[in-house]
Amino acid sequence: MAKVLVVDDDPDFVEISRTVLESKGHVVTTAADGDQALARMRADKPDIVLLDIMMATVLDGLNVSQVMREDPELKHIPIVMVTSIANTPHAQLFPTDESLSVDGWISKPVNPAELLKTVERLV
Repeated sequence: MAKVLVVDDDPDFVEISRTVLESKGHVVTTAADGDQALARMRADKPDIVLLDIMMATVLDGLNVSQVMREDPELKHIPIVMVTSIANTPHAQLFPTDESLSVDGWISKPVNPAELLKTVERLV
């Protein structure tokens, strides 16, 4: 059983993720943007973070991942980017010339089995 923080501004995605993860005994907390996510992580360290890229800003999730990797208290927490940015006009904003500070990547729409497999592999 893992403590999973789902960070996404889409309430439907959050609820589906919660249902899938809790069905396997994981404990789920949520945040709707990067600032909420960092506050929740600092208050109650999750075992893994599922992080959307596009939230309050187009690259909000990317910024959160960079802050996490620079913070000694958070840098060990695995990050899985869960996004649909590739299918949007914002795709060209996503950096392709730098290494990303993430441990996994899942494209939306998310396959529930893939979500579970990824979480269980990284915790």
